[in-house]
Amino acid sequence: MTDIQLQIQQLSNTLEQHNYQYYVLDNPSIPDAEYDRLLRQLQQLEQRYPEYASEHSPTQKVGAQALSKFSQIEHRMPMLSLDNAFDDNEFYAFVKRAETAVGQVQFCCEPKLDGLAVSLIYRNGKLESAATRGDGRVGEDITQNVRTIKNVPLSLVGDDFPAVLEVRGEVVMPTAGFEALNARAIAKNEKTFVNPRNAAAGSLRQLDSKVTASRPLAFYAYSLGVVEDQQQPLADTHYQQLQQLKAWGLPSSKETKLLTSAEAVLDYYQDIGERRSNLGYDIDGVVIKINSLAQQQTLGFVARAPRWAIAFKFPAQEEMTELLDVEFQVGRTGAITPVARLKPVFVGGVTVSNATLHNADEVERLGVKVGDTVILRRAGDVIPQIVSVVEAKREGKTLTDIVFPTECPVCGSSVDKQEGETISRCSGGLFCQAQRTQAIRHFSSRKALDIDGMGDKVVEQLVAKEMVKTPADLFELNASMVTTLERMGPKSAANLIAAISAAKTTTLAKFLYSLGIREVGEATAANLASHFKSLEAIENATVEQLLEVDDIGNVVAEHIQLFFSQAENIEVINKLIASGVNWPAIEEVAADAQPLAGQTWVLTGSLSVLNRNDAKAKLQQLGAKVAGSVSKNTDCVAAGEKAGSKLTKAAELGIKVIDEQGLISIFEQYGA
Repeated sequence: MTDIQLQIQQLSNTLEQHNYQYYVLDNPSIPDAEYDRLLRQLQQLEQRYPEYASEHSPTQKVGAQALSKFSQIEHRMPMLSLDNAFDDNEFYAFVKRAETAVGQVQFCCEPKLDGLAVSLIYRNGKLESAATRGDGRVGEDITQNVRTIKNVPLSLVGDDFPAVLEVRGEVVMPTAGFEALNARAIAKNEKTFVNPRNAAAGSLRQLDSKVTASRPLAFYAYSLGVVEDQQQPLADTHYQQLQQLKAWGLPSSKETKLLTSAEAVLDYYQDIGERRSNLGYDIDGVVIKINSLAQQQTLGFVARAPRWAIAFKFPAQEEMTELLDVEFQVGRTGAITPVARLKPVFVGGVTVSNATLHNADEVERLGVKVGDTVILRRAGDVIPQIVSVVEAKREGKTLTDIVFPTECPVCGSSVDKQEGETISRCSGGLFCQAQRTQAIRHFSSRKALDIDGMGDKVVEQLVAKEMVKTPADLFELNASMVTTLERMGPKSAANLIAAISAAKTTTLAKFLYSLGIREVGEATAANLASHFKSLEAIENATVEQLLEVDDIGNVVAEHIQLFFSQAENIEVINKLIASGVNWPAIEEVAADAQPLAGQTWVLTGSLSVLNRNDAKAKLQQLGAKVAGSVSKNTDCVAAGEKAGSKLTKAAELGIKVIDEQGLISIFEQYGA
């Protein structure tokens, strides 16, 4: 056997094992991105050395064999997979091949849902059977389980559907449902699911349909399969067929778009990629299909995929890397958090070298050790986290247990863990330099009193030199004191003192948030301010009165009351007010302070001056609702550089569009 043959055989065996883990056990041993790399490596070898390619190669397969514990259903029309594109060049190559073969094309684009592909058969409008994709030829009979999915109709709507209708689509688990499911599993000390895709697959492949019924699943149609005895001709485009399915009561993705150019497809890809973490369900790319069914038929198929469709993948949200060390950080409330130091890896669009391990319970649940190969997940702006250990990579490695400190790593105070809590905390309070540092950072942050120039390095020096022990001490600083800090000249010092002085005028909501009360974020602070109207009323509120506020439960109410019952906290608050920190009374806010009330705005493109989150917050402050997509109900679109499909749609609908400078002018006009 040659070296190339051996390499192909080893790759094939590795991929087969991963296929078994993924499709059969619903327990993937490597991230999708690593699987894609291995598969592409095998494809390239087989293309260069076709004499060694096998019809049984993983490159020729769609999934895995159906599980024997289920009855099996043979697909009358094979359920194929899709080829992938990972960059613009590969996408344009797909377009060029299609246009060379059939001429000008239109595209039907939809999110690539990360779930389990299924086939539903309706006979005379009634759901007759449901099956997984399996190996593309034979799938598992999951009819009883699919019947429990709330948005799958058991009977079609209308009377013009075909006598036999096969609908293909994806079953997914929405993000919120997945998080709740895992939270319940953790509470019961049960095994959690790695990601929503595994949760959806595991939920569908239950022998007891009552278990499936208890899981939050949803189905979205993406194509037709076998159709017999239709009463009227079906639509001749993919997009219109999806509309027909919707009319018969079958849900499809509301993000599906019909586009006429490759450039519009790239805009769509970019737009939905930006909104990926806010969709409410996992997607890993965009599926792009040639819209005309006649052109699809001309283009045909290769062994495992159609030539008329491609999956344009997003940057991977999961990658493998090595856990090099674990350090323990102390937060502003004393919480001691293990932070994983990782071999840098590119995931979710950025290079990541650190990740949270949350607490001791999470470390125990994962069974992770220093030296392990781990799977790292980063979705949207979510803090990167380790989701599992690749145990197969442990062989021959020296691993070290993660041991939690019994003393604070910063101040040496004892570490306490209250009953019912999962987090250990330093008992040192403001004696602990780490807690002081974090408290000052939080107080000065943009969402709190927004002190310009109060960066991390400045805060660290102020605390280290003991110039600042509480937030109130900031207002006792002067320029001569500040010039003693590193890299702080007279001009920079004067600017910082001016910024501190300007921060004295704020709002009650921001002031409450700045205090760093446990569990009191921006929304809770705003609700408190709106409900009680004054700081004095909040200070004197009972737990029962606090529970009357929206979104405040017993735990948060107790944290708030405890904070205001402690003399040292009241002393700091009194010093802040004595220093001149103030806010307008709630009743004094002018009635016209929300000139954009009732309007819907959309932000698109890159903003060069404004921070997007700031712009959104200012619009909301002025009363506007900020939406993620353009519709006929949109009042105005603020477009930055490289604005794409949203700007195009605004023009089509005749919606007002302003540039970034126009947005800044509005903020200046209304004092936002």
